[in-house]
Amino acid sequence: MKPNKLTISRWRYLLVVMVLAVLPIAGLWHIAHLQVMPDMDRGFEFLQGQGMARTLRTESIPAYRGVITDRRGEPLAVSTPVVTLWANPQLVNIESPALKELAAALSISLEELKQRLVRYAGKEFMYLARQLTPEQAEDVLKLEIPGIYGKGEYKRFYPAGEVAAQLVGFTNIDDHGQEGMELAYDEVLTGVPGAKQVLKDLKGRVIKELGLIRSEKAGENLSLSIDLRLQYTAYRELKAAVAQFKAASGSVVLLDVRTGEVLAMANQPSFNPNDRGQLNSDALRNRAVTDLVEPGSTMKPLTVLAALESGKYVPETMIDTNPGYIRVGRKTFYDHRNYGVIDLTGLLMKSSQVGTTKIALSLEPEHIREMFSRVGLGESPGTGFPGESPGSLPEHRRWRPVERANFAFGLGLSASALQIAQAYAVLANDGVRRQVTLLKTDEIPEGETVADANHVARVREMMASVTRAGGTATRAAIPSYEVAGKTGTVHKVGKNGYEKNRYVGLFAGMVPADNPRLVAVVIINDPRGGKYFGGEVAAPVFSNVVADALRMLKIPPQLDQSDQVAQVVGKSGGVM
Repeated sequence: MKPNKLTISRWRYLLVVMVLAVLPIAGLWHIAHLQVMPDMDRGFEFLQGQGMARTLRTESIPAYRGVITDRRGEPLAVSTPVVTLWANPQLVNIESPALKELAAALSISLEELKQRLVRYAGKEFMYLARQLTPEQAEDVLKLEIPGIYGKGEYKRFYPAGEVAAQLVGFTNIDDHGQEGMELAYDEVLTGVPGAKQVLKDLKGRVIKELGLIRSEKAGENLSLSIDLRLQYTAYRELKAAVAQFKAASGSVVLLDVRTGEVLAMANQPSFNPNDRGQLNSDALRNRAVTDLVEPGSTMKPLTVLAALESGKYVPETMIDTNPGYIRVGRKTFYDHRNYGVIDLTGLLMKSSQVGTTKIALSLEPEHIREMFSRVGLGESPGTGFPGESPGSLPEHRRWRPVERANFAFGLGLSASALQIAQAYAVLANDGVRRQVTLLKTDEIPEGETVADANHVARVREMMASVTRAGGTATRAAIPSYEVAGKTGTVHKVGKNGYEKNRYVGLFAGMVPADNPRLVAVVIINDPRGGKYFGGEVAAPVFSNVVADALRMLKIPPQLDQSDQVAQVVGKSGGVM
């Protein structure tokens, strides 16, 4: 029996053919909708947007922080390029064998790395290592571990190290100022980051840079007033003195008399801002600006200036200091020995407490206080340095006699090394007070006349006797130059008042005496080496620092050979 032939009706055949023909056309039409038609729902614009959202990224371009230099352009703070490694824990395979190499490159254990990745498992960002050198970062990135990336940054470097550490300060790991001038001028130094669009693959690697959105803007540079050559000298001499006399700390300030610029500002102890692993918070302070001391006998020249202004005294006025002490109320003030009858020059030369006390009691108490105020004591110097101290200049409704005496020779008030230097700059400037500054200036600023020039010149002449033979600061003398200055030695203040066997030694002076160009102040805090007088511990530092400054700044000498011989003979004189 023959099988029946399968017959398909024509209309069914045509239907199948039509369906098979329409399907490719419909597929092409749908693809066209997705790829060509922009206005269709979920068209090509939507799909491209979704794709770009997963691969197109906006990356920040780090901005270069401004350079800090000394007045001669020597770098004090610069930024160097570094790479920070980070990870997206959601993309990192915690069981990947490559993690062992990653941990080794990061100098941590594999277990520690895994624990960190697990801890941040729900996050898309975590730091692996901050501020590596490009070479160190390349060793990690070449492993090509999915989810591990590098980011360009800048790291601050301080070429002068500990020599100018407290003045320059430092930044934190995010390049924001934390201390010193880095903090004071952070807004000026900080740049504005840029931005760019990049295309990345699924592993987060940059395939192509698509365009610049915004260019980065570098921070402004900052030129400080200090001369790094003089800064090195001041730091070296101060460090040696603090070590020699076993002192707790010390400060040096060197000023340009004409401009008010700080040419050097050194402190001990110090620290290395490039290595803060063993950072001691006690070393962070810029003591020359923030720490206060009683200025002691360094204030006597100002007391003598107030006496001349009163009209009751002239330089030749004789004062009887017999028998070498004077009792005021319940307190007795002693001289180093009985100086007998002396004039005002002898008072400063010998640093007579008795003579100063007699002057103080003969003047209105506000007269001396006003003089101290006029030269800048009791108010901030105005440099803008963080933590700058205004000191203390008390004003009593009723001045007891003992307070008047103490005040006249620098007790009962407080000042920083910079404030004392500013006050002495008035004496060096013929009575004109100028703003002190930590920034370089190319112009001589206008000043305010706060004292009579003739009286100031006479006081400077008297102060020159302090460094000559028989004075209290012969160790401050500089060959070929006349030095005008004054020593100070004060007891440290403790919980129960003045401590008997703890001292602060000071010396403040100017050179050349007849036409000063430089003012310097040296403070040695709590010397324990058996010597503590300002003429012993502070005056030699002044001499060494200023002698180098005179040579480097090419300030010509003014003394002839006979004067030099007299100075050499006087090197063995007394101290106070």
